[in-house]
Amino acid sequence: MVCIGSLLRALVLRAAASSAGRRRGPRVLCGRAADVRVTPRHGYGWRGLRAVAGRMMLDSSDPASPAAAEAGQVQPQRRAAGAVPQAHDGGYASGGWEREDGKLSCGYSSFRGKRATMEDFYDVKLTEIDGQAVSLFGVFDGHGGSRAAEYLKEHLFENLLKHPEFLTDTKLAISETYQKTDTDFLESELSAFRDDGSTASTAVLVGDHLYVANVGDSRAVISKAGKAMALSEDHKPNRIDERKRIENAGGIVIWAGTWRVGGVLAMSRAFGNRLLKPYVVAEPEIQEEQVNGELECLVLASDGLWDVVENEL
Repeated sequence: MVCIGSLLRALVLRAAASSAGRRRGPRVLCGRAADVRVTPRHGYGWRGLRAVAGRMMLDSSDPASPAAAEAGQVQPQRRAAGAVPQAHDGGYASGGWEREDGKLSCGYSSFRGKRATMEDFYDVKLTEIDGQAVSLFGVFDGHGGSRAAEYLKEHLFENLLKHPEFLTDTKLAISETYQKTDTDFLESELSAFRDDGSTASTAVLVGDHLYVANVGDSRAVISKAGKAMALSEDHKPNRIDERKRIENAGGIVIWAGTWRVGGVLAMSRAFGNRLLKPYVVAEPEIQEEQVNGELECLVLASDGLWDVVENEL
């Protein structure tokens, strides 16, 4: 969970628990608020999520707190790009920070669930380009292994910041970077005997412009003037437009417990998944929002959260 505030009063990114722990609902781990749970019927709602994230930020702002130790005390006011560390021991990482000018605050949390390994990753980068403040946030939900999601954490934003059109045509830069990073990942795995894949749900804040992009079934939801609104639509094989795209490319969509591409993958777009690549693409859908006083909260989350929590909660 990542919370970014002031202009965006609270941006919440949730790297949700893996599917083995999803049936009882995702757990919100917020520093000392580790006993808080969000469920469809007994949720905290937007105000509650913001309050929980606020407590998480307070916990991590104390250098002696466990959350601060996990977070590595990222200093967002520095000019060089910063990245938030993530726990790799299968436990949880939780923490946050607030910029000195008070215009940006952030909290984050990741929890493995009951699986033996963690396949979900998140990334936060803060930098300045030509005097323009830039913030990047992402949630990556791996499947078939953790390598694709980890690769995105390590390379996606790094590649995006190097794109020559990043400031002048941010949407184009995001789209081309998603697809280039997918190609790079597949090339890096040529000798591997596995076929990892990953979703990506990202938010890029350039000045007062917010760009939200997604590939797969991780989702972005905002609270605007008190109303929840999805900024992304899950890439599922049963979407009419997605099924048509897949079939036009020569693929098939089969029911196997749920609708799946080739009877295998339950999402229609993803990074990786070499064997399905002609049909399962990494081209993102991108939405742009002007940041103003109406934009209260943004949530980026894997399906581990959205499977049990409604957008309007």
